[in-house]
Amino acid sequence: MNQEISTPIPNFTAQLSSTPRGARLARLPATEQLRSWGIPLDPAELIVAELAANAATHGRVTGRDFRLTLYAVGGTLRIEVTDTRGDRLPRPTRPAPEADSGRGLLLVKALADKWGVAPGLAPRKTVWAEIHLPPEHGDRCSGGGGGLSQGTTR
Repeated sequence: MNQEISTPIPNFTAQLSSTPRGARLARLPATEQLRSWGIPLDPAELIVAELAANAATHGRVTGRDFRLTLYAVGGTLRIEVTDTRGDRLPRPTRPAPEADSGRGLLLVKALADKWGVAPGLAPRKTVWAEIHLPPEHGDRCSGGGGGLSQGTTR
């Protein structure tokens, strides 16, 4: 008899307000979750911060939150941020040297092994980034070691 053994995929989801405060707060629970999984914070913490800031700035619809999701499987950490502005697809651009903003997606592109945008049910979109974990960390995240955690910040 052939039995399949199902192991849970370590994952984390938080719903946050589409405000500058919500974007700043996204990093805190993400950092704690990554620590509990034994995953290095660099560069994941910065990617979370940039994607959350973009969701709160460019993906904002008054009264609608954005969602941060992290999961680790097969030696890869995937970071997803879903907002409700599916009509605004992010594109990395080179801002003027004196500009104070506009470099977030360039940082994500430089730090992540892969990144992209996935359309969702209207009006949503998800911007995601993947980081390949070193073998000593990837082994811990191939199932087990963390269930679903949810939190809401407003």
